[in-house]
Amino acid sequence: MPIDPARAVGAGLTRHDYAWSDRDVILYNLGVGAGAPPDDPSELAYTYEEGLRALPTFGTIPPFRMLMGFEDIDGVDISMTRVLHGEHTLVVHAPVPTSGSVIQHGTIVDIHDKGSGALVVAEVVSVLETTGEPLFTNRAGVFVRGEGGFGGEPGTGVAQPTPDRIPDLVVESPTLAQQALLYRMASGDHNPLHADPGFAAVAGYERPILHGLCTYGVVAKAVVQTALGGDTDRFGSFSARFTGHVFPGETLVTRIWDEGDHWLLDTICKERGTRVLGNAALWARDA
Repeated sequence: MPIDPARAVGAGLTRHDYAWSDRDVILYNLGVGAGAPPDDPSELAYTYEEGLRALPTFGTIPPFRMLMGFEDIDGVDISMTRVLHGEHTLVVHAPVPTSGSVIQHGTIVDIHDKGSGALVVAEVVSVLETTGEPLFTNRAGVFVRGEGGFGGEPGTGVAQPTPDRIPDLVVESPTLAQQALLYRMASGDHNPLHADPGFAAVAGYERPILHGLCTYGVVAKAVVQTALGGDTDRFGSFSARFTGHVFPGETLVTRIWDEGDHWLLDTICKERGTRVLGNAALWARDA
């Protein structure tokens, strides 16, 4: 069996620590659409060293190699060509510094049998090297096509239905035609699905698609800039399910409902009218 939950659940991920500088933060911010228009002070704060701020979803970058490297652990024998990033939760425990280093530990926390595939859930905790305090917790649900039917539990995710009322905010976020090429350099995610037209065609897409975590970052930025008034330090956690693909150059339309201490949201592609992010909620962090 390519996936053996009895051996895989609880297994440790190969450790990779991470260090970053303000250059890495600026590249990431640009990769998720910051800097437009370039003379807007709130955008310049993400793209210029003076007064630089890290978008909180930069926290998805340090553990990415670990979260997507679970195929080499005992009990998991799969091809990464069959893997889709299905859902993601990021918890930010403290304001994100524009430079620093983290020590990271991760495990496979669950494997769900979805019938047509398996959902492998991996978690990585990133702690600041200087203090030992947690900075990020990332939990990724990775869907492996064709690996279901092993008799495991299907799992029940936390539902975040959108309210039956007019949204409190609606934000349009254009993406660039070269957004995926920019994000792959900023993130280190070099999957050819996001750059190579031939590879994308084999995978069933008419052209390369945007990274799911790029969409995740674009949407989170939209909520930070509107619902949080640009205060990145208020960002506590963000969970979302990837429900559809985005082609670079398309516009994301995010609807936001204010629920008091958190916001519910969903995102559609304006050009095609398809939902690309759902079951999503962003929570404020206690001061």
